[in-house]
Amino acid sequence: MQVISVEPPLKEVPLDRQQAFQQFYQENLGLIYRHVYNQVGIREEAEDLTSQIFLHVVKSIDHERSRLSMKKWLYLIARSIIADYWRAHSRLPKSSLDAMLEAGWEGPAEVEMSASSSEAEERVERLLQALPEKYREVLKCRFLLKLSLKATALHMGVTEANVKVLQFRALKRAAKLEHVIAEQELRAL
Repeated sequence: MQVISVEPPLKEVPLDRQQAFQQFYQENLGLIYRHVYNQVGIREEAEDLTSQIFLHVVKSIDHERSRLSMKKWLYLIARSIIADYWRAHSRLPKSSLDAMLEAGWEGPAEVEMSASSSEAEERVERLLQALPEKYREVLKCRFLLKLSLKATALHMGVTEANVKVLQFRALKRAAKLEHVIAEQELRAL
């Protein structure tokens, strides 16, 4: 049985154009990925969309364009593909909590929630007590009191940038402590 190819044969691309595109790709891959990630917010989706963008670029690249023109063109393609992504995702069916309750969903069990939430509260309290005072304070302001960066900075007497750094370090330290506390609890059992 003979296989018939539908796609036209690939043209031989000169080596200098291959190298030029490879350099263009390497220069812009990180920029485009960050742009897409900022628009989408999901790492895997951003990677897929970035791949789609560069596949589109490879198919219709015009090597006669200037570097600046190619970069603008690349961002136009990115904008178009991101818009297509959001159009497709905005059409996905959404169900409200009211509709789910009307359909017979009974909602979460109250007893289980209160038992697990009190355990969670105890665990959070132990984690907070294990942290240094500044870290504890920034986490309480940001997550328990739900203060903005600016309000937290005013409350703590530091800059907003310092609040961001303290919050990052506090969360990092809390994550490490969480593992230690979990191991101690397992040993105690």
